[in-house]
Amino acid sequence: MGFPLIDYNSLFIMEKPDRIAKLFSSCKENGRAAFVGYVCACDPDFETSLRVCLNLLESGVDLLELGVPFSDPLADGLTNQLAAQRALEAGCTQDDVFRLVEEIRKFSDAPIVFYTYYNLVFSQGVQNYVERAKEVGVDGLLTLDLPPEEAEELLEASKELAMRNIFIVAPTTPKSRIPVITKAASGFIYYVSREGVTGERDDLAGDLVERVEAIREHTDLPVVVGFGISNADQVKEVAKASDGVVVGSALVNCISRNLADPDLAVKQIGEKAAELAGALGVK
Repeated sequence: MGFPLIDYNSLFIMEKPDRIAKLFSSCKENGRAAFVGYVCACDPDFETSLRVCLNLLESGVDLLELGVPFSDPLADGLTNQLAAQRALEAGCTQDDVFRLVEEIRKFSDAPIVFYTYYNLVFSQGVQNYVERAKEVGVDGLLTLDLPPEEAEELLEASKELAMRNIFIVAPTTPKSRIPVITKAASGFIYYVSREGVTGERDDLAGDLVERVEAIREHTDLPVVVGFGISNADQVKEVAKASDGVVVGSALVNCISRNLADPDLAVKQIGEKAAELAGALGVK
């Protein structure tokens, strides 16, 4: 049985704008969509992952979405499943993921969002997890398998610490459910442009504009679009309809193709990020 939803969106209005809000405000002023780049934390190891994050942020990524390695990543396609597997096989722990953020914060003030699963939050103690994430510099949590109706404990803990909670709207989401999701969300809304799991795709959904507009009828939060976006042409097209574009697998593949040469992996992921950032007009 779910809990009654509180409109956490309204509770954040009087706060000083955070990193996420500042980013989308700045992008709006500059007439462009934000570039959200996803990689799995500690893939293929801690040191390489830190270098990857640095290069992504130097190459035009506006918001870093860090996948928290998990043994059963149900929302992920093969590319990101293997990334999580590599990180776990390298010995990555929750402590390492938090430490990675601490290291990133030494050179960047860009927004960081954890792409995670609820078991990883719950097993640490929800309040403790949110406190620790906030302490190291995480700005938001995208908890993929936690519906808003069952998220009261996480939302309460997040409200106290101004941690943003990002929720997903999918192509299969009934229109009647969209206001339930947007009411609980803060930071931004993540629209999944394709049914299924993460992964590169050759084409975009034909009803993208209509779907994004349906979400905007219920919220003033930015709407970012992800899943399946992999090249500059797709980035440009999605940017016309959204406030942000998420690219993941196309970046992660730069790592998987160069496991024997970490330097080349770091170089290629930076080049790929710069190409995609250029399509958004990132300077």
